Amino acid sequence: MPSVPAKGGLLEFWSKKGYWVFLPRYRGTWESGGKFLRVSPEKDIMDVIDGLSSGIKDLWGGPGGGKIYRLHPRKIFIIGGSFGGPAAILCSRDKRVVKSVAISPVIDWRVDSKIEPMGMLSRFTRSAFGEAYRFSQSDWKRLSGGKFYSPAEHTREIDGKKIFIIQAKDDKYVFWQPARKFAKYTGAKLLLLKKGGHLSLDITMQPRFYKLIRKFMRS
Repeated sequence: MPSVPAKGGLLEFWSKKGYWVFLPRYRGTWESGGKFLRVSPEKDIMDVIDGLSSGIKDLWGGPGGGKIYRLHPRKIFIIGGSFGGPAAILCSRDKRVVKSVAISPVIDWRVDSKIEPMGMLSRFTRSAFGEAYRFSQSDWKRLSGGKFYSPAEHTREIDGKKIFIIQAKDDKYVFWQPARKFAKYTGAKLLLLKKGGHLSLDITMQPRFYKLIRKFMRS
């Protein structure tokens, strides 16, 4: 966030590894109804998890839709990057989520970057994406307060053994120091790279990172 939700290659990669893979839209963004940031975004992901067993319709299966898939997953893994990192971390509090992987995650919204301060990000999102992200300024300001959608506020509720964080020290958008502090406090696994910039979910397709993530998921 903000971005175009087009991750076909990523979805195909993980599905070929034997997983059911979903790339949800946050409430109030793109095809989803509602208002963005009206509720904490990890709750949007939990709604998707809740909906798995109620049935997923294949919309390409004819005029009325095709087959309905009802899933009863034995294990649920969440991978979130950047803005989605807090969702991956906060969803780990649910017992159905076995492991969460967070790539360049925002840990504490109060740690503002000079290159992308919160005020500028708000203006950019409205200007560049229009109605693709539908939020009120008052809801947006809750992010800067540090208590809303912030892993740093929930360290006592989080089992670090369920979390793997991958971060680069030269990331100019999301600083690495909060991730190190969070990992130390919760016992989360942290891979801190010297270089790499602001890492995206696409790194999970690289052999080096995929092997580490797969090992973590299976541990």
